Formats: sequence, structure tokens, C-alpha cells
Amino acid sequence: MNKLNKNKIGLILGILLGGFHLIWSLLVALIPKQLQIFFNWIFTLHSIRPVWIITQFNLVNAIILVVLTFAIGYIIGWAYAYFHNIFHKK
Repeated sequence: MNKLNKNKIGLILGILLGGFHLIWSLLVALIPKQLQIFFNWIFTLHSIRPVWIITQFNLVNAIILVVLTFAIGYIIGWAYAYFHNIFHKK
């Protein structure tokens, strides 16, 4: 098996998770009411009473969310590649 590049895998997963949360933050900033209606509908489809309320957009919280999820994604991706390389040595 090929050796995985820990940095590349970390960046890929970090960008993926951070990117999802960037999109979420933009949706909260731009269309919070429609987003609330959508989530209420999704919960109802799952026979769950909607309990979460989308709050007012906060830029500082959005930045922290994106940076934190990027960092967590990077760490998980890096660790995955690290252990993959250990257990799949030639």
C-alpha cells in the first residue's frame, strides 16, 4: 500500500469540515428563517419535536466555528494517515 501524506490528508479533512461549517455560517447569516423552517421540517419527518432554534448570526462565533472545525478535521486526518502508515507498512 502507498504511504499517505499526513499533511495532505489533514488538510483535505480540515478543509472539508471547515468548509461545511463555513457554508452553515453563511446560511445562518443570509437565510435564518428559511433555515429554521427547513430544520423544523427535517425533525418532524424523523418524528422528533423541533427543539433547536437558530439564533442571530454572530461573526466572531462563525469564525471560531470554522477555525475550530478545520483544526479538528486536520488533526483527525493527520492521525488517520499516521496510523494508516503504521499499520500498512510494506
